[in-house]
Amino acid sequence: MITASLVKELRDKTNAGMMDCKKALTETNGDLEAAIDYLRKKGIAKAAGKADREASEGIIAARLSDDGKSGILIEVNCETDFVSRNDNFVAFVDQIADALAASEAKTLEEALQVKTGDLTVEDYVKTKVIELGENMQLRKFERFEVAGNGAIAQYIHMGGKVGVLVEVGAEQGETAAKDEFQNLIKDVTLHIAAANPQGLAREDIAEDVVEKEKEIFRVQLANEGKPAEMIEKIILGKLGRFYAENCLLEQAFVKDPDQKVGKLVETAGKQVGDTLAIRRFVRFGLGE
Repeated sequence: MITASLVKELRDKTNAGMMDCKKALTETNGDLEAAIDYLRKKGIAKAAGKADREASEGIIAARLSDDGKSGILIEVNCETDFVSRNDNFVAFVDQIADALAASEAKTLEEALQVKTGDLTVEDYVKTKVIELGENMQLRKFERFEVAGNGAIAQYIHMGGKVGVLVEVGAEQGETAAKDEFQNLIKDVTLHIAAANPQGLAREDIAEDVVEKEKEIFRVQLANEGKPAEMIEKIILGKLGRFYAENCLLEQAFVKDPDQKVGKLVETAGKQVGDTLAIRRFVRFGLGE
């Protein structure tokens, strides 16, 4: 079976298109090395040598629609900080961001097939690899569109090293235009960039992550000589602190540590006479 992960691995190694990679794997019965040879023989894996090199530098960029109802966040990688600051590369990222913002792409796979000029984004990246001599890739892509009332906000930090996209909802259509609402969504994006929450609420933290933390707590407490019958109760308290550090709504607001983000949203809702809610967010950290 030719899996999506195998296709991606081949694409990462050869910089060939997704359909070319699928065909190569099909022709070689899923043999990765044979598929690489197949693509090289076909002349498709032109940038294969560069594609093996790590691309952990680059730029994170965002675009919002004029009405604030939709937005995108992308991460485009290169190998060196020198190239990431090159005007040519910056313009290249801007062109990709503009093309994707104007498209209807919702996934990374769809984004790679969006046209920018005469080329797909995927092929445009390959031409830039050859031009600038470094491995490059559109590594991440996210699109948010408002469900009902509210707005999308974005924030780019540290010159493109960190990027945030967030959706804040409201019940009334006019709320999104109010200054208090705009100040709130700006503060929320700044907080997410700085605090790096792992989820919106407790249910968003993966169960395996929670279980790993609990096991670490158990070992620590056992090593401290805590009695077995007390350990599980102590763990509950430690988990509360863990959630407070990792769940956005429970985190202490970076501008006012005495106030939790959830309370910040509630207060802003009272100021505008509406019920507000952070619906979702995504944070990209370069190379993470």
